Amino acid sequence: MNKKKLTLTTLMQEAKAFCEANSRIRQEEVVGITDGKAVGTFIEHKFKQWISTKFFVEIGNSAKGIDFPSKKINTDVKTTSIIQPQSSCPFKSARQKIYGLGYNILLFVYKKDDKKEANLEFLHCIFIEEQRTADYQTTRGLIEILKHGGNQEDIQAFLTDRNLPVDEIELNTLSKEILKHPPKEGYLTISNALQWRLQYGRVISHDLKVSGVRRLL
Repeated sequence: MNKKKLTLTTLMQEAKAFCEANSRIRQEEVVGITDGKAVGTFIEHKFKQWISTKFFVEIGNSAKGIDFPSKKINTDVKTTSIIQPQSSCPFKSARQKIYGLGYNILLFVYKKDDKKEANLEFLHCIFIEEQRTADYQTTRGLIEILKHGGNQEDIQAFLTDRNLPVDEIELNTLSKEILKHPPKEGYLTISNALQWRLQYGRVISHDLKVSGVRRLL
């Protein structure tokens, strides 16, 4: 097979094809497995293999942090059950909650039922552009403050109330940056923890139609 160079467009096309193909077969490797992390790892490895057999692409590892780390792709694959659509990702800085994670997310949402012949059904496949991977409530609040003429002190007070994990120096620097460079509205729910806890209920919602969030399936 002659391999082509992977683009974001082909990545999204292949993600849809992968979901459709793998919703029609039985995945013996995950029969009886109830650990969502194990099922997610299986799906992500299988998708990366699907891509690497067809395209020239840099595949990431734990050291690189994301699954497709090349500058033009810059996308991490996240897989979650529809029962509790969430996952975790490394905490880098509090800025991620305001300006996004720093990469795109390709989200697979599945339902597992081993009583069925095709035991993994992909219900949603969604591509979330980097600038939309910030926290919804945080960015929405900041946008409203700026819209109504809020100043640096208003921003600092809001971020303090949101328990953003920053010290006073970083809070001061961040609030100045927000005044100069207002964030775009994010569509994830990001909970503070040693690792960020990402929740996807908002992007799974059928009535969400915004630029930067593409429903592939």
